[in-house]
Amino acid sequence: MSNCVSVVLGQKGWSVTYTTQRICALKGSTVELTCSYTYPSGTVTTTLWFTNWGSGVEPEDLGQDPEYTGRLEYHGDKKKDSILRITDLRESDSATYKFRLLTDQTEGKYYGDPGVTLSVTALQVKLTYSSWQNLVTITCITTCTLSNPKPTYIWYKNGQHQHESTSPQYKYSVYSNSKDSYSCAVKGHEDLHSPAVCVQGQSCNTVTYTKRTICALKGSTVYISCTYDSGYDTVKSSLWFSPKQRSRWSDKLTPEDLTRDPGYAGRVEYPDKERWRYTGHSTLRISNLREEDSAEYRFTYKTYYFEWGHSFPGTTLSVTGLQVKVTPAAEGQKTLTCITTCTLTDNPTYIWYKNGQNVQGVSSPMYSISSENADSYFCAVKGHLSSAAVCEYSTIVQYST
Repeated sequence: MSNCVSVVLGQKGWSVTYTTQRICALKGSTVELTCSYTYPSGTVTTTLWFTNWGSGVEPEDLGQDPEYTGRLEYHGDKKKDSILRITDLRESDSATYKFRLLTDQTEGKYYGDPGVTLSVTALQVKLTYSSWQNLVTITCITTCTLSNPKPTYIWYKNGQHQHESTSPQYKYSVYSNSKDSYSCAVKGHEDLHSPAVCVQGQSCNTVTYTKRTICALKGSTVYISCTYDSGYDTVKSSLWFSPKQRSRWSDKLTPEDLTRDPGYAGRVEYPDKERWRYTGHSTLRISNLREEDSAEYRFTYKTYYFEWGHSFPGTTLSVTGLQVKVTPAAEGQKTLTCITTCTLTDNPTYIWYKNGQNVQGVSSPMYSISSENADSYFCAVKGHLSSAAVCEYSTIVQYST
């Protein structure tokens, strides 16, 4: 985070102090917004963060916003400080975030202006050419200045780790008919690298993954895909591998095909893994997912003259079960939340069951019930497994098997 001047706004004993006013973070990363606060008397009953007040008496609590489901956490002691943690940042998360607290006293409500302005950016590679010695300057650019005061930039050439520097620029001599590609990343966030860019022409050595991260349910089937280009050289072989399995490789520097790994026996396949062409699409299929399948998966290919680098980050898969969480809500109400350890990919449709019967008209991960009932509930994702049943009065939550 940047060391901006903290902002304190107060009135009659109320104040909110934000640790920083502005944050610039990478798309896909995690950010924490923090503040401390004071209040004149009483006990804090509610704390929340918001970006929109809307038309209601109270602002819209981000903790209840479906856009942040599975990505947002509140931390703090409800006495003097609060932390808003957002994971898997999206560019749509760019906004000004403000803190709100309520106490048990009359007129015991307050929020702090001006809040924290969050800007979310992706990395891009910009090429600047010079006629002198065919030099090209490669710049790793963002739409805002990263809050990390001294980021270290990492450069990948043809999928292989090439160079590290605190400068966002890298100079490179381009030869005629070069098929090289470059991508950049920030150290500590290598998985959030920029797309690979050809230094010359439109066709060069590249691998582009369809998704950087995937969250899938235990027991389901997942498809991890990419496109590749060899710059008009014929691809003679290709394979998918996982760096997590390195200890099982005969040569620790040479990736081994996942289809030969005993841990994936009968569960992994990818058709057309060896086709005599220079550009194409490859899809890795893993069925009957297990939690230990959570790992990074990478694709590589060989031509007669070239091999795509093994260090270029691929797609990270997280495997999760379903869990039902019970939390108090308004008076006489409780909220059931169908939660996962990661944010499920592709906006799933949720299904709720009450005493074994489908609850009609509810498709969100949250479901409100009466505290007076002693019914049994469980949730599921359409087309996939369900969670273990939980009675509304129980605080015990179990993972599905």
